[in-house]
Amino acid sequence: MLARSNNKTYPKLTREELIQQFNNIVGTKRVLTKLTQTAYYRSGFRSGNGAALAVVFPNTILEQWKLIEVCVKANCIIIMQAAKTGLTEGSSPSGDEYDRNVVIINTLAIKQIHLINDGKQAISLSGASLHSLEERLTEVNRAPHSVIGSSQIGATVVGGIANNSGGALVKRGPAYTEFALYAQVDKNGKLHLVNHLGIDGLGKTPEEILNNVQEGNFDPINIQHGTGMASDHEYVDRVRNVESDIPARYNADSRRLFETSGCAGKLGVFAVRTDTYAVPDKEQVFYLGTNNAEKLTQLRKDILTNFENLPEMAEYLHRTIFKITESYGKDTFLSINYLGTKNIPKFFAVKAKVENLLKRLPLLSDSLPDKILFYLSKLFPQHLPKRMLEFSDKYEHHLILKMSDKGIAEVQDYLKKHWSKEYDSGFFACRTDEGNKALLHRFAAGAAAGRYQMIHNNKVEGILSLDIALRRNDDDWVEKLPQEISSNLVHVLYYGHFMCNVFHQNYIFKKGTDRQKMKSIMLAMLDDKGAKYPAEHNVGHLYEAENSLQSFYKKLDPTNTFNPGIGKMSKYQGHCSCCHS
Repeated sequence: MLARSNNKTYPKLTREELIQQFNNIVGTKRVLTKLTQTAYYRSGFRSGNGAALAVVFPNTILEQWKLIEVCVKANCIIIMQAAKTGLTEGSSPSGDEYDRNVVIINTLAIKQIHLINDGKQAISLSGASLHSLEERLTEVNRAPHSVIGSSQIGATVVGGIANNSGGALVKRGPAYTEFALYAQVDKNGKLHLVNHLGIDGLGKTPEEILNNVQEGNFDPINIQHGTGMASDHEYVDRVRNVESDIPARYNADSRRLFETSGCAGKLGVFAVRTDTYAVPDKEQVFYLGTNNAEKLTQLRKDILTNFENLPEMAEYLHRTIFKITESYGKDTFLSINYLGTKNIPKFFAVKAKVENLLKRLPLLSDSLPDKILFYLSKLFPQHLPKRMLEFSDKYEHHLILKMSDKGIAEVQDYLKKHWSKEYDSGFFACRTDEGNKALLHRFAAGAAAGRYQMIHNNKVEGILSLDIALRRNDDDWVEKLPQEISSNLVHVLYYGHFMCNVFHQNYIFKKGTDRQKMKSIMLAMLDDKGAKYPAEHNVGHLYEAENSLQSFYKKLDPTNTFNPGIGKMSKYQGHCSCCHS
């Protein structure tokens, strides 16, 4: 269903007139224009920043729509933003080379979630977090479609869908849906509200539709069934095919690019409808260690091809990232462990405000809060279980294997028969606290590399972070780096989602290393291997989008109104740079 905005020809607005219209919609306190106020929202989670005319915070999806309307009428660039947890700069401006004013619309205040179909599905509005969805679903003994590391720091459901985020759940694949409500600008510059939520009777005008979705005002009998997918139903079969020379999942996979799914901010998304899942009766985490990578390769094949029950999670850690995270991820671990996931986004918001304040003070570094947290963490006792620490000394490769229900006995039998026979491997069944800490340690790994760089910034040039998807039939997953690269490295940090053959690879380089040169060499090596990148963090402003992905973006957003420049594409109106050279 399409609902068209009243697009007319409007006189060009001055900056002051445009800001006033924003004020009229959301109120003056929810419109930021000063550089010091907008600095946090104009920068990426790890890197990247750019210019913006304003940052605006709608309270409802109707306000979000009205803001988009004003921006389209004023020919502004729109960057949709929520928790801003992405690692590839995709939710913030990049530089100031845009041909139009940039407006950031931050939707974090729009947090509503509606459970439908007896909790078997959920409709999440634009700012609803994965963690809040998980909390809502506990009421009906269900679990969300996705679990990703950044859910610990406030990642949103819509953000995951827009980026086809992969996450740690072996059975469910990347975040995906064919049901969504979104704003789209056509090739003639006309704005449309597209209602593909699969719910009848929501109204005919944008105002009616948006208000009804906001309030959950719809009759269950009007919810359509069997008309599309609200998750990747085919992923289990795909990941089990270990003979395929195509990766199980990656962001540019055309099979999982559909409207809002994989849109990377090229649409203004108001709500998505996703599947939920039954909670297992019982879960058990196993901790595995080995010095023989081939044993892990065989375990992966055996589980995916022979097991009746797949793991819930199978998270890999190399010894080096284990050790680095033990020290440089400790404050992240402790923060989540003691504050709780629910409070972490607030903690990060306060931290960001302090950092922005420090940027204005000449003698103080904006990294001071991170350094304080790092050194404070040293005052706390050892936070990791003794058995994990013993394995880190003994084994190079670690695997955190989470099984459920009948899969528990299945993997126990396998490990007893095939894993502990040789001297170079071992495992133990985790107690509840050990399992929780093992998984938290794994998810703290993402922050550890950045913390290491910050503490040792006088010795290291920086970090190159790659997330890659190897082919499903690729047994050679242990990377072999040429001397040209290895001679410039301080550390290489490997971790990832082992059953999916998806790895996060962080390279910390010596001072003076040409990181762009190193990146070019590495990407060429990955191309030669048939790997795909990025696997689950999307292209942002750091990766070049494949031709098919560029075509997808242009089809969604022919005027280049939303999030221009991602995938290293044109930042100019209509995707055309010829008049701006």
